Amino acid sequence: MASLPALRGGLFALLAATLFGVSTPLLQRAGEGVGALSTAALLYAGAAAIGALSRRPAHREARLVRADMRRLLAMAFFGAAIGPVALAWGLQRTSGTSASLMLTLEALFTAVLAWRLYHETMERRVWAAMTLLLAGGIVLILDQQRGGMQLWGLLAVAVATADWGVDNTLSRALADRDPGQVVMAKGALGAAATALLALALGETLPSPAAAVSLFAIGATGYGLSLRFYLLAQRAFGAGRTGSVFAFAPFIGAALALALGDRSANGWMALGSALMLAGVLLHLAESHGHEHEHVALEHEHAHRHDDGHHGHRHEPMPEGAHSHRHLHEPLHHTHAHVPDVHHGHRH
Repeated sequence: MASLPALRGGLFALLAATLFGVSTPLLQRAGEGVGALSTAALLYAGAAAIGALSRRPAHREARLVRADMRRLLAMAFFGAAIGPVALAWGLQRTSGTSASLMLTLEALFTAVLAWRLYHETMERRVWAAMTLLLAGGIVLILDQQRGGMQLWGLLAVAVATADWGVDNTLSRALADRDPGQVVMAKGALGAAATALLALALGETLPSPAAAVSLFAIGATGYGLSLRFYLLAQRAFGAGRTGSVFAFAPFIGAALALALGDRSANGWMALGSALMLAGVLLHLAESHGHEHEHVALEHEHAHRHDDGHHGHRHEPMPEGAHSHRHLHEPLHHTHAHVPDVHHGHRH
C-alpha cells in the first residue's frame, strides 16, 4: 500500500463499481411498471438508511458543516434526482446490457471535470487507462447498437451519466467528511424531492414487493456504493475514482447475461478485455517526485503513520481519528496520488 498509494483507492473504487454495476440489471427488473420518480425515491431512501447506519463518531470522522449544504443540495439535485430518474426511464426503453454499458460515459465526464476543476494530474498511464476503459465501452456500445437498440432509452442513460459526472465532481470536496453522513444527507434530500414530485404528478404507488426490492437495491447499489466511492475519492482523487468506476458497466453487463441476456459475442469479449486492462493500469499506478507542502490547517480522518501527520497527542490515539490539525510546511519525495494533501500542480 505504501509503495502503491493508488491501490487502496482503486480497491475502494472497484467495490463501489461492483455494487453499482450489479444494481443496474436488477433495477430494470425490480422497477418494471414503477414510475421513474417513485423508483428514484425508493432507491435513495435505501441509500439514506445505509448512510444513517454507517455514520462514525465525531472523533473518528469529520462532521458535515453548514457551509456544505449548498454542495449537498446540488449533489442531491444532479445525482439523486435527475440522474436516477433518467436511468429508470431509460431502463424501461432499452436492455439491461446496453444500459449497463452506456454507463461507461460517467468516467469520461468525471475525469474531465476533475482535471479542469481540481487540476488533478493526468499522466500518460492515467490517460492510457482511461483510453482503454472508454475504448472498451465504445466497442460494447457499438456492438449493442448494431442489434437495433432503442435510441431514446440509451440517450436517457447518457443523461444520467452526465448528471452523475457532475455529482461525482461535487462530492470530491466532501470526501474527507464522514461518508456515512454524506450518504445519509444526499439520500434523504434526493428521496424527499423525488417522492414529493411522484405524489404531485400522481404516479401509481409500487407494490410492496417492488418497494422492498427497490429499497434494498438503493441501500447496496447506491448507499454502500457511494460510501466506497467517497473513500476512493479521499484516497486518490475524483478523476481516478471515476475512471476505475468505469468497470461497473462490465459488471452490470455480465450480470445481465447471467440473468438471461444472450447477446454475448466476440466484440463483447474484446470490450471487456480492454476495460479490465484499464483498471489494472490504474491499480498499478505509482507517481512520485520531489514536492512541497505549504502550511495547512484542516480537519479529516487521519493516522500518524502516513508521513504527513507528525503532530503529537497525549496520549497518542490508536488508528484513524479526526480533529482540526495544522500541517507545517514540508518538502519531501514519495509516491503519491491527488488526495487531500497532494493537490499541487504539475
